[in-house]
Amino acid sequence: MSKKHPVIAVTGSSGAGTTFVKRAFEHIFFREKIIAAVVEGDSFHSVTRAEFKQRSAVEADFSHFGPQANDFHALEALFKSYGETGSGKKRYYLHNDAEAVHHQQRLAALGVTCASGSGEFTPWEDTEANTDILFYEGLHGLVKDATDDKKYGGYDVAKYVDLGIGVVPSVNLEWIQKISRDHAERGYSPEATVDTIMRRMPDYINHITPQFSRTHINFQRVPTVDTSNPFIARDIPTADESFVIIRFADPKAFNVDFPFLLSMIHDSFMSRRNSIVVPGGKMVLAMELILNPIIHDMIERRNNA
Repeated sequence: MSKKHPVIAVTGSSGAGTTFVKRAFEHIFFREKIIAAVVEGDSFHSVTRAEFKQRSAVEADFSHFGPQANDFHALEALFKSYGETGSGKKRYYLHNDAEAVHHQQRLAALGVTCASGSGEFTPWEDTEANTDILFYEGLHGLVKDATDDKKYGGYDVAKYVDLGIGVVPSVNLEWIQKISRDHAERGYSPEATVDTIMRRMPDYINHITPQFSRTHINFQRVPTVDTSNPFIARDIPTADESFVIIRFADPKAFNVDFPFLLSMIHDSFMSRRNSIVVPGGKMVLAMELILNPIIHDMIERRNNA
């Protein structure tokens, strides 16, 4: 944990909506004039797109959720280094040709040759100088493994996170979102996406789910319409067809003012002493009301450290 160089991690499985939360943080950073070193979780995969296809074709349990396809030691090293010095090593995963061209040109201006294309990685480089905070968004912001396996175990990324945010839709909703997104954006058939879900299940249970017991705040979206069979659902439930359960591991740690939140968010209510439920359409408002003062106080402590 670091007061001088805070690390924020937003973590959630594929299709959970972490990118949506990232936008809320971007709004807060803009208002608070915070310069963030942004790290994408995909950049810590340990295999290229082509290598993943080759290995997954012969290894039934190989998935992006598990340690075999990721470099958790490098992610741990980045969080530790940034917390101690305000700097560390990162790279970019190139999702498409446009990103490849952009980073090739960016690195060329710095005198660095990058021949990587879509589905590959840029060379490792230092995080931007003079940033206020490190912001991670991806699958594995709070992973931990206590085994003695030097290659695939023995890491504790969560140890170096100052603020951990979990984005956790109910599992049926998560699957509906993934099936719909994979079809719309990647052209995958529903059957192909279901095969991916099945392949990932052991790693989902062992490496994704445990993270949400290490977060400081969880945002869980729960639909209010029938999602009993997510594999035949035609539509993703809308924000107005859902509630968001916001759970604080320790409300006192962030001086959470529940009466204020209840007064500001119409139709919200407390479900437990550390949980508030808000209408799905109020999720962004709730995030900003909750997270803005936390980030503000974090930067104040940084400036006074």
